[in-house]
Amino acid sequence: VQLVESGGGLVQPGGSLRLSCVGSGFTFSNYRMSWYRQAPGKERELVAAITSGGGSTNYPDSMKGRFTISRDNAKNTVYLQMNNLKPEDTAVYFCNARFRSPFKNYDYWGQGTQVTVSS
Repeated sequence: VQLVESGGGLVQPGGSLRLSCVGSGFTFSNYRMSWYRQAPGKERELVAAITSGGGSTNYPDSMKGRFTISRDNAKNTVYLQMNNLKPEDTAVYFCNARFRSPFKNYDYWGQGTQVTVSS
């Protein structure tokens, strides 16, 4: 199983980035996909989540308005569009795949991609 994030980098305040995460080794379309982030010295926090079919998304209140999650199950890829970025968005962004069943839970993580917002 692999989750490979890409698209991070250095961006100026007010700029935009689009993160991608490609999954392999599992049935991507069965999994709820999420983006989390972790800033230095802080706990990992949820940024956005999307259901397996893409019909429903979820954002914490603090993330609403600037972040958009989407997925393309044909490409085994989930995206995070980030607009109007702020220095406090600086963090490592992680992709997560989750599947819950009555018999077993599956939870996979990518290695993360660094996003730095700075002038």
